[in-house]
Amino acid sequence: MTDPSTDRNADQKAVTLADVPRGQRALVQRIASDDTQFRQRLQSMGVVKGTAVVVDHTAPLGDPRVYSLMGYSLTLRNSEARHILVSLQ
Repeated sequence: MTDPSTDRNADQKAVTLADVPRGQRALVQRIASDDTQFRQRLQSMGVVKGTAVVVDHTAPLGDPRVYSLMGYSLTLRNSEARHILVSLQ
């Protein structure tokens, strides 16, 4: 996987999904990863450009976190969520 921080220059308003506070709504901009299987797995679960995501819950130590999108809940580790660039709503 690539380091998403290198891609942030192209996405000035984008932050990673791991940086979104609880209760905040965000729109997926893109998945910043060279790992094709990882990208395809996320895309098959609805993590595609334009999808609205809300941070629902965070584990007591901050990892993993539960996100709501497309009518279901998705749990991701912060290391995975750091590869999803979003814009805050």
